[in-house]
Amino acid sequence: MKELSELNLPAENRYAGTHEWVKVDGGEVVVGITDYAQDQLGDIVYVELPRVGATFAAGEEFGTVESVKAVSDLVMPVSGEVTAINANLENDPGLVNSAPYTDGWMLRVKADDPAAAAGLLSRDDYLARLKG
Repeated sequence: MKELSELNLPAENRYAGTHEWVKVDGGEVVVGITDYAQDQLGDIVYVELPRVGATFAAGEEFGTVESVKAVSDLVMPVSGEVTAINANLENDPGLVNSAPYTDGWMLRVKADDPAAAAGLLSRDDYLARLKG
């Protein structure tokens, strides 16, 4: 497992305490799991995502990620409607391990409140939470 100093945590992203990240992209947010989360899970073998058009409130479970170690719930960091899913994860779930912030993204969401992402943790706040 990685030391906290080795984690890739892009400063432009915002982070949820449940280890999801969001990146604002125009009127939508892109959602995935953090480098810390994928590192703790180990090799990811399956990702279950919702259908396009599904709506979720912040804090609701939107899917699961299964690794060789465990199955973990995915929690929606902002309220909104799913506009796209990363279909590549169906055949190559390991993209979440190898590139959690690029090829391993999970959802695109049209947020009910576009400013909601700003209320999530900054990189430094998320790191502080990981340090305990």
